[in-house]
Amino acid sequence: MSRVESLKSWHDDWSGLKVAVIGLGVTGFSVADTLAELGCDLRVFAERADAEQLDILDVLGVRHITGAAATELPGELVNFAPELVITSPGVRPDSPIISWAAISGTPVWVDIDLAWRLRDKVGKPAEWVCVTGTNGKTTTVQLTTSILRAAGLRAESCGNIGTPILDCIREPNGYDVLVVELSSFQLHYLGDISPFASAVLNVDHDHLDWHGDFEKYRAAKGKVYEHTQIACVYNMADKTTEKLVEAADVIEGARAIGFTVGAPGLSQVGFVEDILCDRAFIEERKDNAQELATLEDIAMIGVITPHLLANVAAASALARSFGIPSEAVKQGIREFRLDRHRIEVVLEHDEITWIDDSKATNPHAAAASLASFDSIVWVVGGLLKGVDVAPLVAKFAPRLRGAVVIGKDRELVLEALRAEAPSVPVIEITTDDNDEVMPQVASSALAFAQAGDVVLLAPAAASMDQFKDYADRGFRFAEAVRALHA
Repeated sequence: MSRVESLKSWHDDWSGLKVAVIGLGVTGFSVADTLAELGCDLRVFAERADAEQLDILDVLGVRHITGAAATELPGELVNFAPELVITSPGVRPDSPIISWAAISGTPVWVDIDLAWRLRDKVGKPAEWVCVTGTNGKTTTVQLTTSILRAAGLRAESCGNIGTPILDCIREPNGYDVLVVELSSFQLHYLGDISPFASAVLNVDHDHLDWHGDFEKYRAAKGKVYEHTQIACVYNMADKTTEKLVEAADVIEGARAIGFTVGAPGLSQVGFVEDILCDRAFIEERKDNAQELATLEDIAMIGVITPHLLANVAAASALARSFGIPSEAVKQGIREFRLDRHRIEVVLEHDEITWIDDSKATNPHAAAASLASFDSIVWVVGGLLKGVDVAPLVAKFAPRLRGAVVIGKDRELVLEALRAEAPSVPVIEITTDDNDEVMPQVASSALAFAQAGDVVLLAPAAASMDQFKDYADRGFRFAEAVRALHA
């Protein structure tokens, strides 16, 4: 057994272990800081880095290589001959450094791997709930956390969102439960962990440019179920998630628990009319159901849509796997609020509703938004990440009053609209001035919109071609809408 393989606890001897850390965002910095505390011999390689973080690394005595020299295969990395590489999950598996690690036999981890080994730093290790899916991850993770907290548990959202998981591991007071959002990138690299409960919310085409094809993307998502101890939560409306559960190697006794926006069957959580019901975690589940919450409770979160109901059902199932009372589910739902840019109502004016769903960064997410409204002026486009938008256009063409197309890949969107929705009027935003994109979007959308319509920013694409991120895209949209009606 190699030294790296033998390190399975915070209390093992990590001192002097030679580790290369790739990337220095929030996660990369937490990795470097943790390894420095453990006494490892570090080298940090990052194309971009915050000056303050670099200053702290200098204080810690951690050598760092930044800029272009860190993007290819740095000679310093080869000469350093690390025993372990810990990478930012966004680094592609065919990148020079990861390819070198594969050839040299150097293990590659992400921060999740490290956190799993170090989870015993403070007393009893927290239980992990792991959540993935093409869409709905963040909402489900945060809502699960809210419900667990309502039950009196110390819970924290982490992983791909919120507090870096290694900061949670090092929290002096510890946690009872960590609710971990996992992207397909993280799962691609992830080794063996054993969550208390896990969920795949849905699987649709996304990040194919990174993974190479859908099967590899699907396989990465399925890894979340491996070695689950108690509950594997899956989507009754998505057969892929059920198949991933069936294929997983779980701990003996772990149960498959379905969630649905319809009536729940045995071992499922779902809705009977306006009541969220549990038929999974009650002894008399064969013939009865436990009321958890009502649509009135859920309406306190935000606009009720089918995908919000699905996320609520999934989160409730994950939380109930801990045996928490139904009253805590209701309280956790009533206290929860959605993050910005998730079907957020920006303005209602002259019977037209303007909605920011900038977080809909792929067709599957956009479909959930489009399915929620009957007459739509659709703001669409950006970076499509190798995904075909034509099926989405074809499905929702009857609901479109008009379309306003933005982004680097807008020609692909325009082609789909011409082929699948030829009768839908379209305005293309062609400006190279990113500050002018959303003002032009707002005025163009208003030209189409009629009383009763929804103007929906659900781009079905990533944002980094024209904006800092999806939040920046959403803020600029909202700002332009309000300025238009000022």
